[in-house]
Amino acid sequence: MERLWNSNYWKVMIANFSMTFAFYLLTPLLPLYLTETYNSSKDMVGLVLSGYAITALIVRPFSGYLTDSFPRKRVLLLGLFLYFIFFGGYLAAGSLLMFAIVRTLHGAPFGTASVANSTAAIDVLPSSRRTEGISYYGLSNNLATAISPTIGVFIYKYLHDFNILFWLAFIVAGVGFVVDATIKMPEKQIIKTGKTLSLDRFFLLRGWMLGVNIIFFGTCYGVLSNYLAIYGKEVMGITGGTGAFFMLLSIGLMLSRLQGAKSLRKGLLTQSAAQGILISTVGYLLFVSCPNMVGYYGSALLIGLGNGHMWPAFQNMIIGIAMNNERGTANSTILTSWDMGVGIGILAGGVIVEYFNYSTAFWWIAVVHLLGAALYFLLTRKSYLINKAAKEAEILSKTR
Repeated sequence: MERLWNSNYWKVMIANFSMTFAFYLLTPLLPLYLTETYNSSKDMVGLVLSGYAITALIVRPFSGYLTDSFPRKRVLLLGLFLYFIFFGGYLAAGSLLMFAIVRTLHGAPFGTASVANSTAAIDVLPSSRRTEGISYYGLSNNLATAISPTIGVFIYKYLHDFNILFWLAFIVAGVGFVVDATIKMPEKQIIKTGKTLSLDRFFLLRGWMLGVNIIFFGTCYGVLSNYLAIYGKEVMGITGGTGAFFMLLSIGLMLSRLQGAKSLRKGLLTQSAAQGILISTVGYLLFVSCPNMVGYYGSALLIGLGNGHMWPAFQNMIIGIAMNNERGTANSTILTSWDMGVGIGILAGGVIVEYFNYSTAFWWIAVVHLLGAALYFLLTRKSYLINKAAKEAEILSKTR
């Protein structure tokens, strides 16, 4: 069996860990930063924070096209360098307007770097271990998500200094750039299709149903990740539980990825996605229906377990219906859909809590997740199987 854990795979894992760590170090605390530093209203917090996801959403399709059409390492390093530099902008921003501009623009290099890095991971994986490797790649996200909010909350609780958080994110993102600069990637053939302006070069049309489904789940996570700290503080009186919540969520993510890698290796993608969706749905319902310690921390583990099964299954499904020269486009499609959902969640969550309350916002995402589950079982799974068969038939016809 070909070797999975080669040095280049380790490097893209480390770089992905650095990107995710820097991002989630700040994410749960930025609503508090905006309210404490600039006295922002709840809907203004949602508007400012949604800019990052909206910009990443706009850039993602072009990132997929660039990743497939130009030397991948150059696209990767440019995106990572700008992603690293923009963390310095948070330190320089002296007003709410400047912070909003920096935060919004920061989404562009994040969108580019995340697409290019995940596509680079696919490139450096041996073909026989690719499905399994994509699942393990997500462990770098999960580990970063587990420890970075905990560290961020610890620094905020004991030092109450956001500048330290911004400096730490700046340094960690810089480490990711340096590590990725040493990657040795295989030369890939740039295929000129003559359709540079074709929509399918920016968005994998065959995967549109998978993308729509991911929007539902991204919306739920957008509200959860950005408003959890304030919800815990105002509704449940928990001031230091955010870090523990994300720690449990990430433990669930890691456990399910390790256990689910065997199912993915066997090709049980639709089964893994279904299992993850159901577990996550139970987690969100537990969160809103049991506003106590058991519901709060128990839901974290369940949502993590569910997403750990669901996300790699969806990613493998969309890559599975893409041609080899469409890997970047496939990755950007699924990530674009997630960003769209997160952006909708942040923006809508801010409006809901402004006119209603945090409990209403979290009940809303529980309903959204139920709708996403229904969509998968009624339409998405069938759409994937049809497109997979169509791709296999197309490849077979070309080999005759």
